[in-house]
Amino acid sequence: METIKRTLRDSPALRWLVLILISGITFGTYWFQDFFSGIKPLMITEMGITSSQFGTLIQWTTWANVFGMIIIGGIILDKWGIRLTGIVFGLLATGGAALTALGAAGTFSTDTDSQLWIMMIGRLIFGSGLEIMCVIAMRTIVKWFKGYELALAMAINMGFGRLGSTLGQALSIDIGAGTITPAVNFAATLIGIGFLMFFIYMIFDVRLDRQTKGLPTDGDDEAFKLSDLVKLITNKSFLFIALLCVTFYSAVFPFMQYAPDLLIHKFNFTYDLPANGDIVLFGSKVLGNLSIYLGLFIFALAITLVPSNIKSKNGKIGSIIIILILFVGFIYSLSDTLSLWLKNGPKTASLIPLGSILFTPIFGKIVDTKGKAASLMILGALLLIFAHLSLSIFDNLILGYLGLISLGIAFSLVPAAMWPSVAKIVAENRLGTAFAVMFTIQNWGLNAFFKGIGWVLDKSNPDVVAKIEAVRASLEAQGLSRLQISEKMQQMQVTHEIPSFNYTTPILMLVGLGVLAIFLAFLLKKADKKQGYGLELPSGTRTPQQLQAESQANIE
Repeated sequence: METIKRTLRDSPALRWLVLILISGITFGTYWFQDFFSGIKPLMITEMGITSSQFGTLIQWTTWANVFGMIIIGGIILDKWGIRLTGIVFGLLATGGAALTALGAAGTFSTDTDSQLWIMMIGRLIFGSGLEIMCVIAMRTIVKWFKGYELALAMAINMGFGRLGSTLGQALSIDIGAGTITPAVNFAATLIGIGFLMFFIYMIFDVRLDRQTKGLPTDGDDEAFKLSDLVKLITNKSFLFIALLCVTFYSAVFPFMQYAPDLLIHKFNFTYDLPANGDIVLFGSKVLGNLSIYLGLFIFALAITLVPSNIKSKNGKIGSIIIILILFVGFIYSLSDTLSLWLKNGPKTASLIPLGSILFTPIFGKIVDTKGKAASLMILGALLLIFAHLSLSIFDNLILGYLGLISLGIAFSLVPAAMWPSVAKIVAENRLGTAFAVMFTIQNWGLNAFFKGIGWVLDKSNPDVVAKIEAVRASLEAQGLSRLQISEKMQQMQVTHEIPSFNYTTPILMLVGLGVLAIFLAFLLKKADKKQGYGLELPSGTRTPQQLQAESQANIE
């Protein structure tokens, strides 16, 4: 009788340890990608940049990837493997973040234009490594979790990413303490820590490769050929899911950069919290506020993982009830603080990724056990449309809150269903290239909308831009320092001496993306019925087409 060889990936404890280690770089890069949104008003007042210039800074993150860096990285990943590719592109992400921090600190020049250029170059280098590290994280999860809890593991990894986005948005102003430099330095440091965690992971990766050497894998071991890329992008199911990826993320990520500013201008939210609006832990309000987000993240993981590891039905129900009671108690104990947070721009905007932290693991578990991936993508696109309509056309605060929550849920549904679906469509030994193609197409959309929202915002609010420029020139003529000018302009925004930006036009553009996302999700569902990848089936379930193909292969 043949003995099945057990490997490290067959150990649940080691699988989840690997997930935590690989999620460190995901957490750090997502924080660095989105933390600028929390200090956008401060950058406008302290550095004297416009919304369009802010959009350009964020846009530079995508430039290298627009011109094919991710595809090159994906091909390199399929040829070189996870370890060497991770070292090369991890160094790019870390080095780019460090250069951005040096630019923000005025290390090379204190001239605003020079600072902005250095920061843009830093973001360009960071972006060149960012997306490939995300691809590497997904490829690693497939390597360790395929046949096990793949969708859940991907969802939790994305949850760590969303946690990074949330904390970056919500805490950057607290870390900065009224200035930009500390917030940028902290964000860059997190990427360095995540990179160190990746080095620890490589110890396990080496051992697993030694154990699996000579064992059969999903797909053949032939070297990458250009025809593989052609075959990939002509696959209808893959093409639809790639286009869905770009339309969905273009309607979410760029918006997240502007959301705090939108809430401040549209709904008169505050920029700074009052003195009693922070939780203080060990003398630090940053640690105190961080504990709230970590607590919510722990509850999200608990409601997903604890019941699934209890065998009896009564035990499952009991565990869910206990977790929900503890959750309600946790929220009630923070009710005074949260009531102030829900009137603050950066904190309230963090509801977007916060919603995904709460729901992504849950939806990942649903995809693993129930399937319905394509259907969940359709539902996510519908929620996306509702969210942007609520935040653009209507001036109702309750609808605004519901829009943010809906966007957070959509931000959970679509990724939790989409990324595991790619692993069903594409052979494992070509996943690096497949994910890279998707991230490249995604960056085309992000590049356009990061800049486009800021440009449309300035063009649709010429009176606001002119007033800001006139006030700044007047204050500079009085001989005030940059920090004094920043504080004075922030006061004038609160008292409406500087008028508010109207975000209606740029956000309406995103509604159109939601409509397109629904259309593409329907096409994906239709294509899957013909091609038989089983996107609507639970993880590990074979479709009739797959069973027939395997039977034919065995005969041959």
